[in-house]
Amino acid sequence: MNKMKKYKLLATAAAGIEGLVGNELRHLGYEAQVENGRARFQGTFEDILRTNLWLRTADRVKIIIAEFKATSFTELFDHVNALPWDEYLPLDAAFPVEGKSQKSKLFSVPDVQSIVKKAIVDKMSSVYHRRTRLPETGAKYPLEVALNKDMVLLTLDTTGSSLFKRGYRIEKGPAPLKENMAAALVLLAHWYPEKPFVDPVCGSGTIPLEAALIGHNIAPGFNRDFICESWPNVPQGLAEQLRAAADAQADYERELDITGYDIDGKMIEIARLNAREAGLLHNVHFKQLAVKDFKTTKQNGVIVANPPYGERLSDQEAVRELYRQMGDVYRPLTSWSKYILTSDLQFESYYGQRATKRRKLYNGSLRTDLFQYWGQRPSKKNPASQRPNSKD
Repeated sequence: MNKMKKYKLLATAAAGIEGLVGNELRHLGYEAQVENGRARFQGTFEDILRTNLWLRTADRVKIIIAEFKATSFTELFDHVNALPWDEYLPLDAAFPVEGKSQKSKLFSVPDVQSIVKKAIVDKMSSVYHRRTRLPETGAKYPLEVALNKDMVLLTLDTTGSSLFKRGYRIEKGPAPLKENMAAALVLLAHWYPEKPFVDPVCGSGTIPLEAALIGHNIAPGFNRDFICESWPNVPQGLAEQLRAAADAQADYERELDITGYDIDGKMIEIARLNAREAGLLHNVHFKQLAVKDFKTTKQNGVIVANPPYGERLSDQEAVRELYRQMGDVYRPLTSWSKYILTSDLQFESYYGQRATKRRKLYNGSLRTDLFQYWGQRPSKKNPASQRPNSKD
């Protein structure tokens, strides 16, 4: 891999939060074009490592190897075979090929994968003057061939285990929220580190811990590694330099007011274990408390909640009672903003108030809505006016 070469790159994301990934990339200094489920940008190998380290809401960072049209297996083979594979893969590279196909003439995914693999092997064998099979005993280079309306997108994954795997969650609850979705909820809430932050149904603590990482400006990928670090053609020491730079940018001294509550004491114990693993045990407070017992005299706080959805009919009544309790407790907190994620589209009627705004998000494959209640900010003219220029 060429250290100075600029690659076309993709940061992939869950449906509904790709705009946040685009914002994150721009904040890091890249030009980004947002598409369904991904954002495109360009960068060197240093940028690949940097974005893996810093992107909070993305799933993976991928190198785009090629994009072309193919309506026959011959066309697919020829296009793939013509690519400079030796620029990406060393002789002993292990290169599994994943595949997917939508609305394309080449609809058989196993056949597509097989043809792509065959074309690469053929090209690599000729370049490296091998007559036998390639060894595939070295570092792993995960490839994906994705067809959509006969257009082929061939990518190389630089991340490995998805970016939501931060490395701090040693235990989880029954329906855990992925870390990158939790980070997305915190970013959508427009929380500032000087404001109180509360998760009233915190489970294993993911949302408060992601808020703390944001509040301290800690790179979310700091305590894990990425598959591209094992590639022999990656500049030595580059990852360590970037981690040291990230460490220097963190503000570990900043005082934060972040609390996670849960009715289940066992979940609070798990949340504390995860907080210790993340090095944030003294920065986030976890306490056993039922939603209905929450009281505060603080102003201008932010509540972010991912309550149970009541997907099973047997749970629905209890969950809707919880939504009523949320309404009773939170509606009087007019200076606070509340962001509640649920798949129950009747949520507002049980909460007892229309949301300021709703945003469709996918929690895994489940369609959910983020019900947003923006806090009121006093102004001299109209003490009850809503805060201006709020965006989701």
